[in-house]
Amino acid sequence: MPGTDFQFTIRRANPRGVTPLIARERFADRKRLDRDADAAFMACLWDYFGAEPFERGNLDAGRLSWLFGREVIPAEDPFDPKSYEALLRVDEARARSAFPEAFDGTWVA
Repeated sequence: MPGTDFQFTIRRANPRGVTPLIARERFADRKRLDRDADAAFMACLWDYFGAEPFERGNLDAGRLSWLFGREVIPAEDPFDPKSYEALLRVDEARARSAFPEAFDGTWVA
């Protein structure tokens, strides 16, 4: 997101190992900027991948973890949360419910 310190991708693999994906709790009192970053990230995921499975690849684990287990779910079983090759997918119904602005074109940076 321009003008913020939020990132959606990492530039290179972590030489100390892959940061595992975890489902982070989103509390109702989160800052507006944090909620906007979640919506922006979801909009980017949907624009780029749609409902198709995608590799975790160089997507930022911290940013993904805010959506993981809810709007972004494993697309394979077993799922390895420490793999850059792990397959994920957007749960469209949950994502549309949580971030309608990411789907209706009203989200702006």
